[in-house]
Amino acid sequence: MTPTPRPLRIGNASGFYGDRFSAMREMLEAGPLDVLTGDYLAELTMLILGRGRMKDPRAGYATTFLRQMEECLGLAAERGTRIVTNAGGLNPGGLAERLRELAERLGVGVRIAHVEGDDLLPRAGELGLAHPRYGRPLTANAYLGAWGIVECLRAGADIVVTGRVTDASLVTGPAAAHFGWARDDWDALAGATVAGHVLECGAQATGGNFAFFQEVHDVRAPVPAGFPIAEIHADGSSVITKHEGTGGAVTVETVTAQLLYEIGGPAYAGPDVTTRFDTIRLRAEGPDRVGVGGTKGEPPPATTKVCLNHLGGHRNEMTFVLTGLDIEAKAAFARAQLEAALGDDLPERAEWTLIGGPGPDPATQGEATALLRCAVLDPDPDRVGRAFSGAVVELALAGYPGFTMTSPPGKGGPYGVYTPAFVPSEEIEHVAVLPDGSRRVIDAVPSRTDGTDEGSGAGSGDGSGVAGAVEPEEGSAPYARWRDVPHVRVPLGRIAGARSGDKGGDANIGVWARTEEQWRWLAEFLTVERLAALLPETRALTFTRHALPALRAVNFVVEGLLQEGVSASTRFDPQGKALGEWLRARLVDVPETLL
Repeated sequence: MTPTPRPLRIGNASGFYGDRFSAMREMLEAGPLDVLTGDYLAELTMLILGRGRMKDPRAGYATTFLRQMEECLGLAAERGTRIVTNAGGLNPGGLAERLRELAERLGVGVRIAHVEGDDLLPRAGELGLAHPRYGRPLTANAYLGAWGIVECLRAGADIVVTGRVTDASLVTGPAAAHFGWARDDWDALAGATVAGHVLECGAQATGGNFAFFQEVHDVRAPVPAGFPIAEIHADGSSVITKHEGTGGAVTVETVTAQLLYEIGGPAYAGPDVTTRFDTIRLRAEGPDRVGVGGTKGEPPPATTKVCLNHLGGHRNEMTFVLTGLDIEAKAAFARAQLEAALGDDLPERAEWTLIGGPGPDPATQGEATALLRCAVLDPDPDRVGRAFSGAVVELALAGYPGFTMTSPPGKGGPYGVYTPAFVPSEEIEHVAVLPDGSRRVIDAVPSRTDGTDEGSGAGSGDGSGVAGAVEPEEGSAPYARWRDVPHVRVPLGRIAGARSGDKGGDANIGVWARTEEQWRWLAEFLTVERLAALLPETRALTFTRHALPALRAVNFVVEGLLQEGVSASTRFDPQGKALGEWLRARLVDVPETLL
């Protein structure tokens, strides 16, 4: 009888470029790991790296990772922990070379490989990736899959550096290499993809950004949340945990929250496998241990998603401080004065946001204060530069009473525009550059043919349409069971958690119930129309609603709320991170028995 392979223990030490610097050392020192991953890339990060590469062609990678390895390379080698990271950004080969120089200088014998082929910028014209308004992109990177990582690890690499791969590939690749999965082991690959999705954002899986944060953190004496670990089994199932003694918590709900982060529908499509999020089953297996199983996989689409960033123009913002009485009148006066002062030089796009408001009889100046933010965008840097911010300052002695601002005038800066594109997978030359320098081309994975994009889940929703203030139909039998019972008007967050985020210019809001009975009510109550009524700023936009009963959750995708992506968005919350908490704060009539 063949013995069952032991689980592969994979940890994460970075959820974004700028995450806790000490996390890599903490993860290596606190307990055994087979593999340590680091996710440094996001759509905005690619833009930042692209602008850096314009100044220095040798740049384009996450320099933070190199500094972390300065202090942790020897420790990782000593512990026998392999490192897999996408910190290579736009220049994975360059980062791999810097790592070899570092290893030689430190006297640490490690084998380093990298994955390339995601950079499609040289072929942007050939592949039709130019934007009708902004022209040739600044960056154009395909979301590669796991199989280049697999080849590097099978060739003996201790460190694998990639460019733009899907976040989950950092976990799926090591798992596939360890267990010897075939390319059509769809269920196993899907299970590892789910583990990768849980790990990719670091401490969000261990209680970070968690709706019920007071249940998992000591808010008076907080301990830094530990980073997550996945113990992956040969069938792709896993247990999510963290190092003993670290802060935060791993519970079914913290894992649920992360599973709902930045997704679309149940069919989560990537370059290696389409993962059915509606098949995921979670179970508590002890303190800080959550089992993840049951996940089904299907072939990937025939196209690969490409992240495009274009230089869109220039932006700036100024914020007025409004205090005391007549806040709305003061805001209207400030706006009218500035628009009159700018006249024909008014920027192409301006968004005004009034934030907060004084409470009755404010005991502190903070309680008496609101903020009025004006964000402007224009192709002309002069129009949004000192001409704009200086005009604000010139109102200081001629405006509303108590005039002050949160910052001095500035010249602003450029912004980027994000758009997704899709190219046939066979057009991408996915290459593993092995430790000995040899190159191995990775063929595209056999696919289905519906062209679903990475993570979009197109076509798998249970309701969509242009949102409006129309109330949902409440006469259906499931909803009617609560019709004649006493209701209490409370914040939705009393019985539901939420997590929200960005998918380019779209936003997603995942909402989950805490009990089965609450789920039965929530699934009927929280319709597309109801969500639009609760979040009036979204009413003119198109929604798609996806139900995930096994997670007791619904996920909404709100198209275009974030405009042209985080860098170009003039919203106060440009990545949609706080939408879920706004929704949880809205008052709704909840059946008393559910509380």
